[in-house]
Amino acid sequence: MKTNQLTFLKWLKMLGSSKTGSLGAIIILTVTFTASFASFIAPHDVYEVNLNAASLPPSWMDGGESQYVLGTDRLGRDLFSRVIYGSQISLLVGISAVIVAGVIGVPIGLISGYYGGFIDSFFMRIVDANIAIPVILIALFVLGFLNPNLIMFILVVGVATWYTYARVVRSEVLSLKEREFIKAARVTGVRNSVILIRHLLPNVTSSVIVVSTLSVATTIIIESSLSFLGLGPKAITWGALLSDGRDYLATSWWIATFPGIAITITVLGIILLGDWLRDVLDPHSHV
Repeated sequence: MKTNQLTFLKWLKMLGSSKTGSLGAIIILTVTFTASFASFIAPHDVYEVNLNAASLPPSWMDGGESQYVLGTDRLGRDLFSRVIYGSQISLLVGISAVIVAGVIGVPIGLISGYYGGFIDSFFMRIVDANIAIPVILIALFVLGFLNPNLIMFILVVGVATWYTYARVVRSEVLSLKEREFIKAARVTGVRNSVILIRHLLPNVTSSVIVVSTLSVATTIIIESSLSFLGLGPKAITWGALLSDGRDYLATSWWIATFPGIAITITVLGIILLGDWLRDVLDPHSHV
């Protein structure tokens, strides 16, 4: 317990010494806190329609006459509350899709890099094929024929982005398997499955963490883009809010602007924290 506390304090100290890392952590913690306690923070019912208050500007623009901090949409629903609730789905999709991609990509990367030969060539050709087709195009094709519910959306995005993990892990394993401790394990008769799980997997974990962090930002952008096109999960998302406001930019710019700002700030926070993690876990990455 004491060792874990010292390690945690060490990480906090390292994070505090980095301005960009600290800013990223603050943004992510704020968004996570907001998403977790959305029902307590949101001042209005996100589904409550009030046509008498349709398309009202933010309260700070009309001298405080309005009770809506970020204004209302075309149906009179509170935009601030909807942006808060939108963070829940965006984070859920971002994190869940990354987990799906990692569960698929990490084992493939381990096996491909360790065994090499035909197995490596087979998986890498699949990776090349995936790289040649944009993720959003794959998602558009699949979700266009299927019901884009939340679970299906997460699975499609996760399956479409697994190759990033496979490439990174494979690259690490190609280097690690030539190290002395791996050769010694082979000579002593340690089974390949044990080598993969106990020796190689822990040594690629830091790279996987960095890739996962940055992939969350990419996944949030993908979710927002697909929701903007009407193919996202049937729920309140930042992309859907953007889509709702795109036809009213000239008259009610706030409907699309504030969800866009939320996406930008969240993605920026994740990227900043991801860059800090990369510097800490792989000090030679920028050399």
